[in-house]
Amino acid sequence: MPPRTTETTGRAPAATPSTPDGDRAGTAAPAPSATAAYRRLFAVPGARAFTAGNLLARLPMGMFGVSAVVMIAGARGSYALAGAVTATGLAATAATAPWIARLVDRHGQARVAVPATVLAVLGSLALVLCVRCGAPDWTLFAAYAATATTPNTGGMSRARWAHLLRRDPDALHTANSFEQAADELCFMLGPVLAAFLTGTFFPEAGTLTGAVLLLTGVLLFAAQRSTEPPPSPRTPAKAPLRAPGMPAQLAVCLAMGAVFGSMEVVTVAFADARGHQAAAGVALGLQAAGSCVAGLVYGAVRPGGPPGRRLPWCVAAMTALMTLPLLAATLTGSLPLLAGTLLVAGTATAPTMVTNMTLVQRLTPEGRLNEGMTLAVTGLLGGIACGSAAGGWTVEHLSPASGYTVPVASAALALLLSLARRNSRRG
Repeated sequence: MPPRTTETTGRAPAATPSTPDGDRAGTAAPAPSATAAYRRLFAVPGARAFTAGNLLARLPMGMFGVSAVVMIAGARGSYALAGAVTATGLAATAATAPWIARLVDRHGQARVAVPATVLAVLGSLALVLCVRCGAPDWTLFAAYAATATTPNTGGMSRARWAHLLRRDPDALHTANSFEQAADELCFMLGPVLAAFLTGTFFPEAGTLTGAVLLLTGVLLFAAQRSTEPPPSPRTPAKAPLRAPGMPAQLAVCLAMGAVFGSMEVVTVAFADARGHQAAAGVALGLQAAGSCVAGLVYGAVRPGGPPGRRLPWCVAAMTALMTLPLLAATLTGSLPLLAGTLLVAGTATAPTMVTNMTLVQRLTPEGRLNEGMTLAVTGLLGGIACGSAAGGWTVEHLSPASGYTVPVASAALALLLSLARRNSRRG
């Protein structure tokens, strides 16, 4: 997608010829050391300030789900109700997030993100009050659905990097890799922090702390106006969903989301069947840690070729590594060995996601970058929901070990879809 004005798109202009895949061609370039690459990245004026605020706002994303489940199940004695409430919030987010992102593109990050965050925080506070006061069950669904206005803070951060580094594609690659590593870190630490707060203090502590962190982080992030990309109130570009190649790419996101959703449910069931449910958090944390480290390393290298050509190779590696937990579970049944294979399998996640989001950026029409990246996140969330359901069904009707076939099958489907997308673009 060739941008016409970098000042409105916040995107790096094409520095090398296009390929039939619609991406810039490239060759591997010598990469600086990891520390040099990241020092160079955060030497950009204003980068440290908006990154600090964004990380603070992003940490609660890994807290809210766990906190809500513990709080509702503890008060109402029903995990089914807690799961239904959180699923409703996920569905509401999938429906609302692209609309919020469109407003961000049109009116600016600060003008939209702050009021949207205030509404989401009020929804969290309403949920706490409804639980504490014994309100009817339907009020829990309504309150948690109100939190769907939470803006896509990770997408807004990536949009700032794209604006600041629009003439430096190598640094933009490092920035995208850092953002993916930050995602993994927040989703690794968030559930641990939520479990600590709800278990040490009181059941509502996780939700309340998450709300405070979210609001504080967004206010700090929005205050950094010098790095904010300019809005595009009257962009003539078509909707990202109608952009060439985007529907096929969103299908890949859906399949990759199913990998993550099924892996989480199956791992919890596998650990619970062995009487060590708490170990599931450690195992999943190792998977996130492997992805976090891989993302930082990937950001320091300069991969050759356009992202559309690299994506099938990344997904193929993820598919191959996802077979390791399946083999560990079915052949040995050892939870420590499973945790080790999850650490290894996680190393393919960040490179795949970085390449995927880079491709989404290239396919998104100018002036609608936040909306395009939020659509990708929505696809991932939808896949997580489908994967969770498929993993839960397989565990219940077959066995926890057999459940690991679901993430492998989902990764294989993502590979087939990425190859089909690549071949269709080439044709």
